[in-house]
Amino acid sequence: MKLIFKIAKAELRNLFYSPIAWFLTIAFMVQCALTYTKIINNLAITQEMGGRGLAYMAQLTVRVFSSREGLFTDIMQNLYLYIPLLTMGLISREINGGTISLLYSSPVKIREIVFGKYLAMMVYSFILLSVVGIFMVAGILNIKSADYGMLLAGALGFYLLLCAYSAIGLFMSSLTSYQIVAAVSTFVMIGILSYIGTLWQSVDFVRDLTYFLSLSNRTNHMLTGFITTKDIIYFIVIVYIFLGLTIYKLQSGRETKALHIIVGRYVAIVVSALAIGYISSLPSLTGYWDTTANQRNTLTPNVQQIIKEMGDGKLQVTVYTNLLDRYFYLGLPDRRNDYLSNWDSYMRFKPDIDFHFVNYYDMPYSLSYDLFGYYKGKTMKQIAEQTAKAMDLDMALFKTPEQIHQEIDLKPELNRFVLKLTYKGRSTFLRVFNDLYILPMEAEVSAAFKRLLQAKMPKITFTTGNGERLTGKKDDREYKTLTVEKTHRYALINQGFDIDSLSLKTQDIPDNVKTLVIADPQSELSAAAIQKIKAYIAKGGNLLIAGEPGRQQILNPLLKTLGVQLKDGMLEQGNKDFSPTLVLPHLTKIAIGFSKTLDRPSVDTLPVSMNGVAGLSYHDTNGFHIQPLLITKTGVVTNTMRRNPDLDSVNKIDNASTGSAGVTQALSLGNATKRTALMPVGKSTSKEAYTTAVGLTRQINGKEQRIIISGDADFLSNAGLGNTSLELSNFYFGPALFSWLNYGEYPVDTTRPDPKDNRVTVSTDRVSFLKIVYIYILPGLMFIFAAIFLIRRKRK
Repeated sequence: MKLIFKIAKAELRNLFYSPIAWFLTIAFMVQCALTYTKIINNLAITQEMGGRGLAYMAQLTVRVFSSREGLFTDIMQNLYLYIPLLTMGLISREINGGTISLLYSSPVKIREIVFGKYLAMMVYSFILLSVVGIFMVAGILNIKSADYGMLLAGALGFYLLLCAYSAIGLFMSSLTSYQIVAAVSTFVMIGILSYIGTLWQSVDFVRDLTYFLSLSNRTNHMLTGFITTKDIIYFIVIVYIFLGLTIYKLQSGRETKALHIIVGRYVAIVVSALAIGYISSLPSLTGYWDTTANQRNTLTPNVQQIIKEMGDGKLQVTVYTNLLDRYFYLGLPDRRNDYLSNWDSYMRFKPDIDFHFVNYYDMPYSLSYDLFGYYKGKTMKQIAEQTAKAMDLDMALFKTPEQIHQEIDLKPELNRFVLKLTYKGRSTFLRVFNDLYILPMEAEVSAAFKRLLQAKMPKITFTTGNGERLTGKKDDREYKTLTVEKTHRYALINQGFDIDSLSLKTQDIPDNVKTLVIADPQSELSAAAIQKIKAYIAKGGNLLIAGEPGRQQILNPLLKTLGVQLKDGMLEQGNKDFSPTLVLPHLTKIAIGFSKTLDRPSVDTLPVSMNGVAGLSYHDTNGFHIQPLLITKTGVVTNTMRRNPDLDSVNKIDNASTGSAGVTQALSLGNATKRTALMPVGKSTSKEAYTTAVGLTRQINGKEQRIIISGDADFLSNAGLGNTSLELSNFYFGPALFSWLNYGEYPVDTTRPDPKDNRVTVSTDRVSFLKIVYIYILPGLMFIFAAIFLIRRKRK
């Protein structure tokens, strides 16, 4: 061991007696300083500007150090430029100078030489880590409540990557007497190890091995504060491979052995390393450590509990990939391991998840364009073959439509990329979504797990028969997006609910209905229907009633028993950019409490978009306690002359009398009918705030009964859940309403505490001073010290 330290000391002396080590260290410090000060300065500017930008000041530790432009990410992208210049002379210098012969003839063992030189590189790597440590300390001082754990995990990943590069460079230096050749060879080997994860991806076993050997993204988990044993073992294995190869390479110059023995040694090192790596990467043998402050890399407690309830039963996941679907790339062989890495957080708590992949081609039903219109005169098979050829894929990997139909009918899933989860004889589908994130998150995955655990999910039933909003149509006024749209992440079926409908004219309300929805009936409810609803309410059933201006006479008789009334007329809000019928009420504290998603600074101040809404009047009655959920700001008035912009497309509508609220006109629109309700003349000029939605609660039959009444039905419609910024809060508010009506059981709460590192503690003026210190003064002092050191050394 003493000899190893002596060799390391001698190697460090040689390293720092030359300008190269000093130059690279100074250059590395300048690079770190430029990156760090740029990011901190941008954050300080955002903070000083104030306003809306402050809502996006979150997880600053990640943004400064681990994001795409972060410090760790930036310097790791360029590490391959530093290490080869340092390692190129470790052994090639000995070979070129002839001193290798003296080492061979000395009593020093080959492994001691290799370990000593590698130890010197580990020390120099630690020096580079210390340079990064300067900015880690600066980050702790400059960021409020910085995430220490994430910084330490990122530093570990950085150091392990340096050590791996050093081992590669040491081996390449042993292959040649030319230092430049050794440096270039190191560049090439690092490139090969970065690229090897994309080779031979169609062969399952080989794909796993090459993916294990790949250097690409190996530090990603650690940069986000997530340490896994398989990642640490990977770097240890890489060091083991190249140090072992170096030892055997130098050993071959000291002794004469048959070629098969020499080759066998090299093969034994590689095979043993791959075996260690493969075994250590098995989910059941992998250890995890989430070092972040708010456990952002760990499943939330509710999801962990759901997985715990699944016990030891094996979960089988079958991944169906349609070559003609827009998300086909997720299941391709070359992306398979990347996709499976998204399941690491689940396999941490349930390692017995078994994945199967099925590739096929069939008609995609969710495309926004005509597939055959773009491929004129081609059959589906020809389109698939052309796509496969362009992607360099073997058509033998994909089942034909006839073959996949014999196995499973995926047409109800629109023949999209989808996962079929099977557990103890029960199965359900887990989908991808047409949004920025695409993949299902914890809420959607946990909802699918719950479906596997229990036969019954909370059922939400929508009434029909009186022109109510429908759950199965895509018209602007209907409710498909909210309820059963499989491509919409926040659709209730993707969040753990079952959706059903019934006609109050012909059916009774079943006892298993958890929430009944009466959404904008257009004709008067029959006495029998009203009686069924009252009986449901009397038994303590939860209810959502959504009205519309012009429907007062239809709903008010029913609402009267609940102490709520739709006021006459329609609310208007002055806005130069939108129609006056677009009213933007805000959430009350009661409504914000419906969901933790709503109780966030960037969400709780957003208005709910209501296009055509009636105000509500209310008073407590029949034991109900009524509280406002949505309230307008001042400046909203009631217009009793406004025509209700109801663009219903219904094949047949009962022309019911609207009494004093107006008369109904039917305008023929082809096969459909457009109904326009005329309001009584008059316009209130009151500046009062109006309530547009209320929540009712009372204790009955040993539980709390919950009812929501709204003066607008459009805010939950397909059009109301549009893609503009005005409908953003509607996306959150809709599921939150049903969460409250179902006592928060669904959607599963997967929220985490807000990160505390949401502000910087420096001003832009202070950052300007820090730039001078980090970019000029510290590197300048190091340069002066290096110059004095080297000059004194030369004199000696």
